[in-house]
Amino acid sequence: MSNREKYDTVFMETFGIGSEDLNADLQYQSIRAWDSVGHMALVAALEETFDIMLEMDDVVDFGSYETGFDTLKKYGVTF
Repeated sequence: MSNREKYDTVFMETFGIGSEDLNADLQYQSIRAWDSVGHMALVAALEETFDIMLEMDDVVDFGSYETGFDTLKKYGVTF
């Protein structure tokens, strides 16, 4: 499975959404499941999936599906 597929799977499983929902419009609090609790679940799942530990600033700034790519690239994840 590619890193892109892993990334997408984390979003779909964490938020209970389909692949059609993975786009630039998917942002923090844009769907019911992506609240503060959902955000922490997403972060935990991404850290486990990619074997990384996000710094607090990156956790706070991780505000959308699209910005997540740049955040993970800082930790050596390639897409």
